[in-house]
Amino acid sequence: MDAQKVDMYLMTQAKFFESHQITAVRDRLVALDDSKFIMVSALNLKDPTTILIVSLLAGALGIDRFMLGDTGLGVGKLLTCGGLGIWTVVDWFLVMGRAREVNFQKVMTTL
Repeated sequence: MDAQKVDMYLMTQAKFFESHQITAVRDRLVALDDSKFIMVSALNLKDPTTILIVSLLAGALGIDRFMLGDTGLGVGKLLTCGGLGIWTVVDWFLVMGRAREVNFQKVMTTL
């Protein structure tokens, strides 16, 4: 795979990954052929900023966890009203990192 093409992809998608994950993604992408790169480019990645906004507005209902695919945690958060608010506040600090981790896992399983 063309390294310049991979670098352009990573520049446009950098907000979806943690900084330490970008090198691993780059190394895997450079080793790919074009057909796999098209599959990775077509992935629907979760926007950490959108997840944070949802968490701020409706975090007590667990919607942020449902969006990330954490159905069990979403149900638990919904039934406890966000852990009486404590879980909601904690998630404000953790949910962006979790969204980036979900994106990383999605890309790695596709590769």
